[in-house]
This record gives sequence, structure tokens and C-alpha cells, in this order.
Amino acid sequence: MKYKLDRSFYHRSTLEVARQLLGREIVHETASGMMRGRIVEAEAYIGAIDKAAHCYQNKRTPRTEVMFGPPGHAYVYLIYGMYHCFNIVTQAEGEAAAVLIRAVEPIEGMTLMANNRYGKSIGDLTKAQVKNLTNGPGKLCAAMGIDKGLNGADLCSGSFYLTEGNDEPFEMIISKRINIDYAEEAIDFPWRFYIKDNPHVSRT
Repeated sequence: MKYKLDRSFYHRSTLEVARQLLGREIVHETASGMMRGRIVEAEAYIGAIDKAAHCYQNKRTPRTEVMFGPPGHAYVYLIYGMYHCFNIVTQAEGEAAAVLIRAVEPIEGMTLMANNRYGKSIGDLTKAQVKNLTNGPGKLCAAMGIDKGLNGADLCSGSFYLTEGNDEPFEMIISKRINIDYAEEAIDFPWRFYIKDNPHVSRT
């Protein structure tokens, strides 16, 4: 049995959590079935010092309020008016930091994921569609049914949570983050972490 990650896992340095999220599994239990995905790519965001973070300089807004709350909660927001992004709140309450989950490797519920993403069964997808099922933050949210309704969800209880994974060995790559050209010096922060040679990583 794979154990659900508890609050103490998230109540640590954001960079430490981001590294250790690789290989863990996201589980979303829905009325239609269970979906599981292994985290293969993540990015850290630390509000106090990070111009790429929504809460830079600890700015509180209705959207970012969940980032100031207890660790181990979901921060889900919409980009471009159409794509959801799933983040996990980290560090101590009040510190405003989170990890963006950029990509997962589908493990269970791929038929449901395919229907969520494409309105098709998994057997009807092209090779390109299978490859692109969950290899990006908006893609994985669409596939796994993660939307604004889960914003603020407690990942330590309920039907949306993370487990320890299966401890498969991998090599971690550290790089700059992606698509934050507006963030000045924060562009160069080496706060992106991904599993080397995993085909589900969004970009290598």
C-alpha cells in the first residue's frame, strides 16, 4: 500500500519539496474512476524573493490567498482564460510559496484521462496524442480533472492527494524555469526539476 503524504512533507523548504516531489504520485478519485500520475517535472516559486511568483514581495490578493495558508493545500489557477495549473503550497503558513507541477507520467485511469483531454478512448488516440496527454501543466490538469473547484483543497485528506510513489530510481536534472520571460533576474533561478530522459517531461 502506498502511503498518503502528510503535512510534514510539505512543511519544509520549497526547493526541498520540489526536488522530493519527483517520483511521487498524484491521485484523483472521482465518480468516474481513479486517476494516478507520477510527477516527472516540477518548478518552485517563493513569493518573498521571486518575481515569477504571483505573490512576489508577499503581495496578498484573493487569488493568492491560498498560498499564504497552511502547507499541503492545492493552489489551482487559470491561465490564458482556458488552462488550469496545479500548484502545491509549501513552507510555513504565511510564507507564500508553492511548487508548480509541470508534468506527470500517467499510471492509472488513462482511459478516463483520454476522455477528459480529447473526448476519446485511449485506444483511439494517435501516438502524438498519447505523448501529449499529460506533458505540461495545463495538459495534466485537463487529463486528471483538476480545475478551480480544487483550489484550496487539502491534499492530506479527501479524494485528491499525493502518495509516496514506488521509489523507482531516476536521475534528476536541475534547470531554469520555463515561460517566465517577464521575471527579470528570477528567469535565471535554477528552480526547475525533472526526471532525466522521461518522455512525459514538457520540455528538455
